[in-house]
Amino acid sequence: MTENELKHTIEAILFAAGEPVPIGRLSLVLSVEEGEIQRIAEDLAAELEHTERGIRLLRMEDHIQLCSAPEYASVIVKALEQRRTPTLSSAALETLAIVAYYQPATRALIEKMRGVESSYTVSHLQERGLIAPCGRLDAPGRPTLFATTDVFLRVMGIQNLQELPPLPEEKGSEGAEKLRQSIARLTAQDSEQTDLFADSAGEEG
Repeated sequence: MTENELKHTIEAILFAAGEPVPIGRLSLVLSVEEGEIQRIAEDLAAELEHTERGIRLLRMEDHIQLCSAPEYASVIVKALEQRRTPTLSSAALETLAIVAYYQPATRALIEKMRGVESSYTVSHLQERGLIAPCGRLDAPGRPTLFATTDVFLRVMGIQNLQELPPLPEEKGSEGAEKLRQSIARLTAQDSEQTDLFADSAGEEG
């Protein structure tokens, strides 16, 4: 891959991600040293600014992200004022529902109920601040326990977990689906959702 192709590839990944991407992740996926990724990212940032494009590249410690140029902020706000509120993907809603009702919950419990590997979705929800580690289970391997956060309560428009809909009686995948639907209904009712609920194209399930 030429340097120009690499630059365009990084730009495409950042555009599709819509959020900060670890430089280490780009290095691993593209089989290029992190220093080279950083150098090309700096070149891309300079190019976007020099050509007065509508987007910019931001560097945040060991992450990089594409964002809109600050001079267009006011018109962007006007243009997107009536946009449809984005929602969490089905996989993320399902995982979030399981944590909400069964917290503190381990990843093993989440995967048992969903029937699929869920490490990416768990990490996705952590990055959004909707769930967070809250300790470790006293069992072999001491797996991490996860619980919902204050951000979850705020986004859902509730003051405490007691305001969640009653827990469905069904177990397994049917129960998990009803949990997902309960969270989805709360999400739809909240008119103050934020971009925390942006779809992630790479999620499983």
